[in-house]
Amino acid sequence: MTINQVQDEIIEEFSFIEDWMDKYSLLIEAGNELNNFTEEHRKEQNLIEGCQSKVWIYAWLEGDKIRFIADSDAIIVKGIVSLLLRVVDNRTPDEILNNELYFVEKIGLKEHLSPTRSNGLVAMMKQIRIYAVAFKSKLG
Repeated sequence: MTINQVQDEIIEEFSFIEDWMDKYSLLIEAGNELNNFTEEHRKEQNLIEGCQSKVWIYAWLEGDKIRFIADSDAIIVKGIVSLLLRVVDNRTPDEILNNELYFVEKIGLKEHLSPTRSNGLVAMMKQIRIYAVAFKSKLG
């Protein structure tokens, strides 16, 4: 599945739900799927600057694909980062760099976040792109 196909799948899942409290429940459910983050990855260097809550994103290369794991101390944010990883995990750097993450706006998430959470979301997306640039240069 391409990045855009995964984003479209997320948009479709959220389109069936009209009430934002129910959408938050779906986010919380998505966040519960983030369960592979260990204490060893909970380091300062993996902490995302600019987030109201604590968010850690760790990435590594597996062949020519970038793998991501993440965690947050806030349940809604954990759900947001879970959706982000669903889109970008196990992708090549070029796939990440050549695609826009449009699902956030399409599901109406940006307009339902506080300004500080919205800034945090931008910081998470920026960090993912930074990883992609770094790993692209490493791959040559």
